[in-house]
Amino acid sequence: MKSRAARSPSGVKGPRAEICNGILIRPCHGIEEFKACIKVERAVWKSADIDVVPIPLFVIASETGGQVIGAFHGRNVVGFTMAIAGWRDRKPFLHSHMTAVLDRYRDCGIGRRLKLFQREDALARGISLIEWTFDPLIAKNAYFNLMRLGAVARRYLPNAYGITTSPLHAALPTDRLVAEWHLRSPRVRRMLAGKHATPVFSKKAARISIAANLEDTKRSDPAKAVRRQSEIRAQFMRLLGKGYAATAVAPNQSGVDYILEPWKEP
Repeated sequence: MKSRAARSPSGVKGPRAEICNGILIRPCHGIEEFKACIKVERAVWKSADIDVVPIPLFVIASETGGQVIGAFHGRNVVGFTMAIAGWRDRKPFLHSHMTAVLDRYRDCGIGRRLKLFQREDALARGISLIEWTFDPLIAKNAYFNLMRLGAVARRYLPNAYGITTSPLHAALPTDRLVAEWHLRSPRVRRMLAGKHATPVFSKKAARISIAANLEDTKRSDPAKAVRRQSEIRAQFMRLLGKGYAATAVAPNQSGVDYILEPWKEP
C-alpha cells in the first residue's frame, strides 16, 4: 500500500498555532503506534475495557487491506482513524470504524485531514466507497459528514452497538446513521473543493428536526432524550424506507433540520 504523508498547514494562528501546526498525517506502523492509538481511544470515549477496540483489530485492519492512519505531533499520536476492508456487490469498500482526536487538538482541522488522507489512499487502491456510522443526534457530526465531506446517509441502525460504557453515549441506545462517502462522485468533489453554494432541494424533500440542546438533554434528562431519540428513529426509518437519503443539514430556530430527498445514484 502506497500513501503519501500529509503535512499541509492547519492555517491556525495565535496561541493555538503551536499546537495545531506541524501535524503529520501518515499510516501507523507496528504495535507501539497501535498502542498509542488505543490511548487516544481511551481518552476520547473513556470506555470500560469491554468496549475498547483492542490491538489485534488494529493489526488486522492494517494487514488485510484496511487502514490505520495517525495524526502525529512530533512523536505523539494525537488522533487516528481506523478502517476495515469490506466487500459488497462484488466491489471493495472500506468501513471506517473509529476516528478520534484528543481534546487539546480539536478545532485544528485534524479530523478533516485524516478523512482526506483516507480518501486519497482508498482512491490510489481503486476503492471508491468509504462508509462509517455516526450518531444522528449530534448535529455537528452530521454537518461535517454531509456538508463538509459530501457523504449521504440511506441506512439507520437502531442500537447498533448496544448500550456501551462510554460516557459520550450517556447509556442511550447507540442508534446510528450510516454515512456513505462516494469518493469519486460530483457531490463529493464539489464539497471538497469548497463549493458550498446554497443547495436546491427537491420539491419532495422532507425534514427531521434535531434540537440544539439535545446533547445536554442526554446528560440532564436521559428519559426525555430516549423519547426524543425514539421519535427521530421512527421518522428516519419511515423516510429511508421510502427510498429517501439524508443529503444535508440546515439551521432552524432551535437547532438543525436534516434534509432528506429521494435517492439518486451519486
